[in-house]
Amino acid sequence: MRTIRFILPFLSAIVAFSSCKSQYEMLLNSNDADLKYEAAFQYFNDSKFTKAASLFESMSVLTGGTERDDTVQYYWGLSNYRAKDFYKAETNFQKFIESYPRSPFAPEARFLRLDCLYRQTLRYELDQSPTYVAINAIAEYMAEYPEATNIKICQEMLDDLNERLDTKAFEAARLYYRMEDYIASRVSFRNVLKDDSENVFREDILYYIAMSSYRYAQLSVHQKQKERYMTFVDDYLNFIGEYPESSYRRELDAIYRRSQRALGRYQGLPADEELEELDSRAFEKERRRMARSEAGQIRKGAKANERLVDATEDAVIIDGMINEAEAKSMPAEKKVRNKRD
Repeated sequence: MRTIRFILPFLSAIVAFSSCKSQYEMLLNSNDADLKYEAAFQYFNDSKFTKAASLFESMSVLTGGTERDDTVQYYWGLSNYRAKDFYKAETNFQKFIESYPRSPFAPEARFLRLDCLYRQTLRYELDQSPTYVAINAIAEYMAEYPEATNIKICQEMLDDLNERLDTKAFEAARLYYRMEDYIASRVSFRNVLKDDSENVFREDILYYIAMSSYRYAQLSVHQKQKERYMTFVDDYLNFIGEYPESSYRRELDAIYRRSQRALGRYQGLPADEELEELDSRAFEKERRRMARSEAGQIRKGAKANERLVDATEDAVIIDGMINEAEAKSMPAEKKVRNKRD
């Protein structure tokens, strides 16, 4: 008896499930448009959007050319949209807009189609073809319906998609910098700005352009360094011209002073390894050290000149001694020759 009591609820559930499934399948295969219409909306209102979409789809054949057709087509797309099948929903809404451009549902269908396109886009690391499609569609909608109630949402979607493209371009260029290919890095970053001068990462891009120039100059042979440090100076001036208050300014200022020192025109504060400015006392200490160093170089030069003079005098004395020895040896050689003769 206990076993039967446990089994009966399961059997009842299976029978109920089978009957429900059979009822839905009967509706799906039915040719009764009115019955399907009511059942489809019942499923839709109960948030059973996948079943509702299937019923609206099967009903579209029966309601084609009737007054209900635009409603069926719209709710078919809306059911797929609520079921998060955005690919099918976008196709539904596109077909609906083409078939019923003046329907009361048309404005909402146009916006929902844009939302479907937006939701089908991929993160910036992946293919951005869907992003371009969505951007073009949103831009067309905003141009055609500038007073639409959804215009603010459209602008937010457009900004997000453009930022995604900007991020992809920026990260692709920065990859060369991380690989320490500074020539390719600088060219890539410049091309990013050439393609889109309003890139949201413009400040970072100009920073990396300058850093690429500096790193490349550092790694260059001595004969090429002057020219390449000058390129960095140009990039540095471009950066501070646009972003004088940038958070990168302090670092680039210190590097600029280093490049000036490398070019032999260093006149400002020396940049230490931590890229921090010296305080006044440290600067005075550094100035004195440099003055002592210059004085030491002068003294070393003077001593070197003295040694050179001494060496020259010694050489003259040695030459004189050699000449004197040669002169003394000549009579002896003559005597030897006379004896032989």
